[in-house]
Amino acid sequence: MSAMELDEQPEDATMAVAGAASSKKAKLEAKALARPWVEKYRPSSLDELVAHKDIISVLRRLIEADKLPHTLLYGPPGTGKTSTILAAAKDMYGAGYKSMTLELNASDDRGIDVVRDQIKEFAGTRRLFSKGIKLIILDEADMMTKDAQFALRRVIEKYTANARFCLICNYANKIIPALQSRCTKFRFAPLAPEQIAGRVADIVQRENVAIGTKATDALLELGKGDMRRVLNVLQAAAVAYPGEVTYESLFLVTGNPLPDHVDAIFASLLNDTFDAARTLLGDLCKTQGYALPDLLTRINAKVVAAKLPNAAKAHVLTKLADIEYRCAFATTTELQLSSLVSAFVVARGLAPAPASA
Repeated sequence: MSAMELDEQPEDATMAVAGAASSKKAKLEAKALARPWVEKYRPSSLDELVAHKDIISVLRRLIEADKLPHTLLYGPPGTGKTSTILAAAKDMYGAGYKSMTLELNASDDRGIDVVRDQIKEFAGTRRLFSKGIKLIILDEADMMTKDAQFALRRVIEKYTANARFCLICNYANKIIPALQSRCTKFRFAPLAPEQIAGRVADIVQRENVAIGTKATDALLELGKGDMRRVLNVLQAAAVAYPGEVTYESLFLVTGNPLPDHVDAIFASLLNDTFDAARTLLGDLCKTQGYALPDLLTRINAKVVAAKLPNAAKAHVLTKLADIEYRCAFATTTELQLSSLVSAFVVARGLAPAPASA
């Protein structure tokens, strides 16, 4: 080997190391870009949460006093239940919170074996160089089997000295009374539009998303108080329409009926003949790909807000509920569309005749 080759070898090795480092950095950046915004912007402390200030205040005082009880967090999806308890865990344990926290999704691991094995093993052991109580989070606990819930009742009592349990669910009535009585219950209501709007404005600025006021209002309406849904819709629209997220693009991304189309359908149902209304409704469902349950939701809101005679309004709302129930059992859409138009045609006959001059 010549002296020149010896001189070149370190330079080649340096270039190889630099190339590997650059490739690793690029992969990490790509992975960060691919992360869902729901996870990317999940609050890391109780101070970053935007809603449920009363619940957060109570939890903070309990943590500071080292008196955290077993808790049951329940409420609709996307209202901050999981984010709240994870933020509380980070405040309690700091950077090493993962070693002191066991998080299980009970809808996947919901059998009695999980309670007997994973939970008992974690709750019954102590970590080296760690002090304080452990935290066991059971997300979607309402999906656990009854046997698992009964087994968990005894585990909670046995390991209270060194572990706290947090049950998270959408429906508290699916948790057995014996577990409910052992937990302090906190109900998470849907988020108010102004609470979601502040978080959306911050994320839009960070991600450089162009979105107007009208589109933001539509996004909040589609979210229905669910922060997870809002962020998922916003990210999908930002990817599909990188130039600007518009009012129409939000409805196109989610598959929801455009308000202009809903207005046209509602006007036709109130005024047109059966054949004309049925044709318009069928054509829009075919060309736009609208799902009948989505249309029913929008039409229901229109009927409730409209100034219709009480008998006509009651008849239509009853029929809308019947049609939605039948749609849940995979009935023929064409028949249900005809039934929808029929409900409005019959309702017109229930309206009182105008007084003669």
